[in-house]
Amino acid sequence: MQASVGDRVLVHGGDVGRSDRRGEVIEVRGPDGDPPYLVRFSDGQESLVCPGPDAVVEHLPPDEPGAARPAL
Repeated sequence: MQASVGDRVLVHGGDVGRSDRRGEVIEVRGPDGDPPYLVRFSDGQESLVCPGPDAVVEHLPPDEPGAARPAL
């Protein structure tokens, strides 16, 4: 799994009663886009994440002038 700063991470809840978590990659600490990633989640919490099989990285195209990025 590879990511860049600005990509979005979705971690599926997996267990009953746990909701999915969405966040934005704010720092890539591994070489060549590899984990771990520093992620700021939609609740404002920042965590060092090594995504497992329950996670998906959404690669977003670079911002275009005047284009809005989707909210977390």
